[in-house]
Amino acid sequence: MDSVKKTRTKKPIAIAFLTILGIFAGLQLFSPTIKGKPVTGTIEAPHEVIAILERSCFNCHSNEQKLSWYDKLAPISWGVKKDVERARQVMNFSEWSQVSPGEHKGRMYSILNMMQAGKMPLHEYTLLHASAKVTPADIEVIRKYTLSLSGKSPATTNKTEGKALHQAIKPTTESHSGFPVSPNGVTYTPEFKKWKVISMSTLFDNSIRVIYGNSIAVKAVETDNFHPWPDGSIVVKAVWKQVESADGEIRPGEFVNAQFMVKDSKKYTDTEGWGFAKFSGQDLHPTGKTASFAKESCIACHRQLAEPTGYLFDVPMKVNTKRLIEKLQKK
Repeated sequence: MDSVKKTRTKKPIAIAFLTILGIFAGLQLFSPTIKGKPVTGTIEAPHEVIAILERSCFNCHSNEQKLSWYDKLAPISWGVKKDVERARQVMNFSEWSQVSPGEHKGRMYSILNMMQAGKMPLHEYTLLHASAKVTPADIEVIRKYTLSLSGKSPATTNKTEGKALHQAIKPTTESHSGFPVSPNGVTYTPEFKKWKVISMSTLFDNSIRVIYGNSIAVKAVETDNFHPWPDGSIVVKAVWKQVESADGEIRPGEFVNAQFMVKDSKKYTDTEGWGFAKFSGQDLHPTGKTASFAKESCIACHRQLAEPTGYLFDVPMKVNTKRLIEKLQKK
């Protein structure tokens, strides 16, 4: 009698197992393949830097996938294909010949920022690919290389006082308004120098960064209304190299670039409603060759690192001193 009961119990289990196995086998018929692409140009960097990138980044951010057997099994393969295609759009180490020296430096800063923030490689990826994890030593290698791209430290090579913060800059590429325009339609304007300074920051590349906001952006910060930021908000981060005067005081030196973020939710749907632009050097030449440059090189970091603040770095509490004091008094 007991044996009959056991047999009856085993049958549903066996049927369920065979059903699951059949479904899994059927899914393999719909396992997508990742479209192969040629390698048109590889990144040039020290061997130790490339070794880290190959181990931790290339499986998604290149045309040279070395997938494990379980990466090819559905439904995992569906997610792998989606991640690889998205990663290639953001940064592709197999098409590095299309990257200018300036973009090379900018992308290395993005890589470093993502690694330091623990956002890359993706946590879900390293769960199955433990060898892709980056160590503090790996990050230090990337940091030193990235810093070397900025050349020698201004503090050790230039002891003269820096130029005025609002030095005159003469653009050479002009729009109908007389100022340069980014490929995605963002126009440079010197008016930002009259806007409110909403924050300041420095970076290990020995730069000074002043963040300005137009009246719409400032009001959004003051009222905590940046989830999302209102259309019309403009934030500009102006960057200068640091110089150290004879008395040891740090001052702004050579102008590096002005980084614009313009909120227009209808126009910039591919980049979370933000139009990104960067105007560099004394001629204020815009970054990017096509309107898609921000989709490929800007928004990825902002999505990963600044989603809680409406995709903007350095959202300052200091702008709204009254609200800050009131919050502190309540604690």
